[in-house]
Parts: sequence; C-alpha cells; structure tokens
Amino acid sequence: MNQKALDLHEKNHGKIEIKSKVYLNTKDDLSLAYTPGVADVSRAIYEDKLLVKKYTNVGNSIAIITDGSAVLGLGNIGPEAAMPVMEGKAILFKEFGNIDAYPICLATQDTEEIIKTVKMIAPSFSGINLEDISAPRCFEIEQRLITELDIPVFHDDQHGTAIVVLAGLINALKITNKKIEDIYVVINGAGAAGMAITKLLMAAGLKKFTILDTQGTICKSRNDLNSSKQEMAEHTIDLCGDLTTAIVKADVFIGVSKGNILTADMIKSMNTDPIVFAMANPDPEIMPDLAKSAGVKIMATGRSDFPNQINNVLVFPGMFRGTLDNNIKKITTEMKLKAAQAIADYVTNPTEEEIVPSVLDKNVAISVAQAIK
Repeated sequence: MNQKALDLHEKNHGKIEIKSKVYLNTKDDLSLAYTPGVADVSRAIYEDKLLVKKYTNVGNSIAIITDGSAVLGLGNIGPEAAMPVMEGKAILFKEFGNIDAYPICLATQDTEEIIKTVKMIAPSFSGINLEDISAPRCFEIEQRLITELDIPVFHDDQHGTAIVVLAGLINALKITNKKIEDIYVVINGAGAAGMAITKLLMAAGLKKFTILDTQGTICKSRNDLNSSKQEMAEHTIDLCGDLTTAIVKADVFIGVSKGNILTADMIKSMNTDPIVFAMANPDPEIMPDLAKSAGVKIMATGRSDFPNQINNVLVFPGMFRGTLDNNIKKITTEMKLKAAQAIADYVTNPTEEEIVPSVLDKNVAISVAQAIK
C-alpha cells in the first residue's frame, strides 16, 4: 500500500469539491443568485433550452461515466473502488482543460441500464466521457449514446489512447524514415484500446497489421471471435499463430495487454529500427532497458518514469475543450486524426527520447482544442 497516497486522500476527503462562483454577502446577492432572481433565469431557459449553456455551468460540464468494470491495472473493481480514479480524471480535466468534470460511478454493468441512465442525466452536461467500461460492452454503449444524444460522447480508453499512439507513431516514423502505408504493425491486445488504435491507424493509412488476443492472432479461421473481432479479421493479414509468429519482420509492436510478454528474441526478429510501444500498466510488455539492449530504436510506455509516456491526458482535456468552445456535437474520426497530428507537431524536433510532449505541458490541450475547431 502507498501510505502517502492513502494519507492524501484521507486528509482531503478525496480530490475534488464544488466552489461557488459568486459571493453571498448580502440579501441582494442572495436574491440574484437564488430566489427570486433565479426564477427569471429559469423562465428564459424554459423558452430557449439552449440558454442553459449560457446561464448555467452546463456549458462547461462533463460527466465521467464508469461502471468500474475495467479500471486500468485493477480490473473489475466496481463503482465504489473506481471513484478515486474518476476523481483523478476530474482534476486532470480541470487542471489541463479548465473543464468541470463530475465522476458518476454506476451500480450496474448492464448495457441497457447504463445507456438509459446516461441519457436521463445528459441534460446536465455538455459532454460524456466514458471511462473504464469493459469490452465489448463499451463499443455498444458508446455507439448508442453517440447516436441517441446531441452532445459529444468520447470513450477515452479507446480514442484517447488511440490518438496519443498515432501521435507518437507519426514522430517515430519520421525518425526511422518509414511511412505508415508501408509498415507492418502488431497490436497485442484486442480490447477497447487495441481495437480503437487499430481503426485510427487504418484511418491514417495503415494497411498491414495483425491483432492478438489471449488466444493468439485474430484470423478468419477462428470460430470463437465476437462481432468486433470478426469485423477486424476481415482487415488483418490472414495469419494464425501466437505473438512469436506474428512479430517476425514487424516494424512496430503496440502492446495494450499485459506485462512481460515481449521477449528480446521477439524484438530481434522484427524489422530494422523496430518501434515498441509497451503500454501495459504497471508492468510494460517489456522493460525499456531490455528492449533497448535487444535493438529497439524507439521505445514508449505508459509510465511516467520512462521517456515517451503514452498518456491520454495529452488528448481528452483539449478534445473536450474544443468541443465545448465550438459547440461540437459529435467527435469524428477527422477530429481524432487532427488531434493526433497536433500532438505530434507540438514536438518540433522529435528524437528517440521525445516523440510526444510532456504530459505536464498544459499548452498541449490548447493545441488540440484549436486543431479540432
């Protein structure tokens, strides 16, 4: 147990609070902020519902929705145990995007119940950030909400991860002098992140790739694939086997699976100047020192104690800041591609040790928000 972390959360009773934007020092103050003055504000919104974004904080509010079924590094821990993670997400929204984000942890893992609940609370928000919901349920939940709501819906585990991966890959390919349409990529992990990464890389021009789940490569001859994997099997190279087989002559390995499954021998079988994004947490698929000794040209992980941290905080604050500022109702693939390019371009002189910006650079969010405008 990290006692310092426990002490921090106990001392402050969590990490977030609600503060008033106005003072209540006089009766006049109270009459304007509450009764009777607030009645006229409500009447105005009743006549034009769009004014809710002008007269209330709805215009700067995001709901962080989870069922606690797939919390990063922890698994299916439920809504109560997910709350500290969602509070953490909320402070990142505020710190990097000046967005008020509210953690809402649901006591159900039923797809229809989650969709129904989010639709019912949607009038209180200008965006929905889905978080830590397990695959494949997360795919249907996201698509249904995108279709049935008129505010942006963004599953950060899928698309935030995919955008940062693409941004890092853009710069890694610059360094290795390769083109995305020519490379062969192995994606290890066929959950929410793995599928979203693959689809965004395809949109960016990737043609040759394979994906692996716990049973091996996703190939057409398998009869145990769910619908999303079956769909993806139509686009992958038709290769059946394990990671050792799949990684031969690969230019890029992207891991969103589990730690310590990539070996030095596997890396040595890759193409020249191999690129490895080992993003399993807390233990990456291979440790950077071992990967480098095996010949990796560019190494990235999800950890802050190594160079090239692939972290979603580079995406979601700016993505939602852009949607809020520009009244964007749907987040499109084009926006995701533009966000990735903006993050890549932010690094003016990419090197092997710096293919993405620092996660602490708050100006990245500004660049992303401007890019999707």
